Amino acid sequence: MSRSSDRFDADLVALADLARALAHPARLAILRTLAVRNACVCGELVDELPLAQATVSQHLKALKEAGLVQGEIDGPRTCYCLDVEGMARLSTLLEPFVRSVRTGCCP
Repeated sequence: MSRSSDRFDADLVALADLARALAHPARLAILRTLAVRNACVCGELVDELPLAQATVSQHLKALKEAGLVQGEIDGPRTCYCLDVEGMARLSTLLEPFVRSVRTGCCP
């Protein structure tokens, strides 16, 4: 049985998957914090966000599953940083899409 997304261009499906991972302000805040820090961040993310530690962990898990964040185990904790390849993939998919809808023509 095929999914309805199978009928669409693979790049649109991939972009939709990434958009789902970005579809919460906390996740955008996490990505922005990791980008500004430009280093692996451990427990400090919880201090930066108005959310409980468990909630931050859930958002980090979604970003990691989408390939936008990497996690490294550092003793008893996990440190997170941006996944450079995943962020490049997001940019590669998003820029032509935004350009096409802004100009009203195909990519």
